[in-house]
Amino acid sequence: MADPASAPRRLLRGLVRRLPLLGTLAGLALGTWLVATNDLTAIGDAFGRIGAPGLAGLVLVRALIILLCGLAWARLLAGVGAAVPGRGAVETGAFVILRFVREGVNVLLPVASVGGEVVGGRLLTFWGVAGSFAAASLLADMLIQVATQVAFTGLGAGLLWRLPGEAAATLARWTAEAAAVAVAAVAAFFALQRLGSARGLERRLSGLLRRVLGASEPDAAAGPSVRDALDAVWARDRRGPLAQATLLHAAGWLLGAAEIWIVLACIGVEASLTEVLVLESLSQAIKSAAFPVPSGLGVQEGGFVFVGALFGLDAGIAIALSLAKRVPDVVLGLPALLVWQTLEARRAQVLAPPG
Repeated sequence: MADPASAPRRLLRGLVRRLPLLGTLAGLALGTWLVATNDLTAIGDAFGRIGAPGLAGLVLVRALIILLCGLAWARLLAGVGAAVPGRGAVETGAFVILRFVREGVNVLLPVASVGGEVVGGRLLTFWGVAGSFAAASLLADMLIQVATQVAFTGLGAGLLWRLPGEAAATLARWTAEAAAVAVAAVAAFFALQRLGSARGLERRLSGLLRRVLGASEPDAAAGPSVRDALDAVWARDRRGPLAQATLLHAAGWLLGAAEIWIVLACIGVEASLTEVLVLESLSQAIKSAAFPVPSGLGVQEGGFVFVGALFGLDAGIAIALSLAKRVPDVVLGLPALLVWQTLEARRAQVLAPPG
């Protein structure tokens, strides 16, 4: 006899699987509405004024941000002994390459914003890293990335408090309240990784690793448990590498403001350091809050229109700014996807039976 409670569970699992697709459709609808309800000529004119040099500058800044994030990820496994015996340590360059792949998957494929992390974890095992350490490094990296973003959002809220006007004060209060909730969530996530309650997390990750890595790759799946790997990553004697990873992620968030400054300067809009920091921090927070929507389609554009209005930024310029920030997604993301497929093809050749 069928379990009466199984039907709701199946329905929930079905909704979760379809969430990226539903998010994509909703994001495209929102983006289309934003473009259609604003002056297309103004958007095109603002985007055209950015020019090739401005867009090239955006790509360079984004590449530097991803490089910093890759270095931060590498620091999390520095000296932990994550490599399978006999294969040596993993080069820092591998983490940088895979960080580009993670970014490419997240911004160009119809997956939720953690799809790239799953792919990155799988590819990391190709360098001989045990699956448990790959998972632990990703969990720690995601936690530090979110924690530094919360701090960056708090910085934006603090700067917003200093601006005149009731609208700025109201938005600053909402942002501060949301940041407080996020702090609690980050603390809970950290406690989950560090305390004995990580057993449930470990079981789920182990199942995911088996599905992602496949039964044909026992070396990648071998090694300590996920909980032991997390203990090794968060060990007290590793405060140096952990602090370095945190600072690198924080620098990446701050550097994102340079993208906004470049675009606005090319368009001819003067913006202060406070304005670009607020625009970047709040727009990233809005985009992250809508994580089921792949690459924040529509949500990013709406965030720039909403926050930009506080500084008198025309909606057409705000949408052009958002579209310009998507150029590095494509320019850097497409080669990253090709790298992913090349690595998968080479792995398949290695695992293929002779003859």
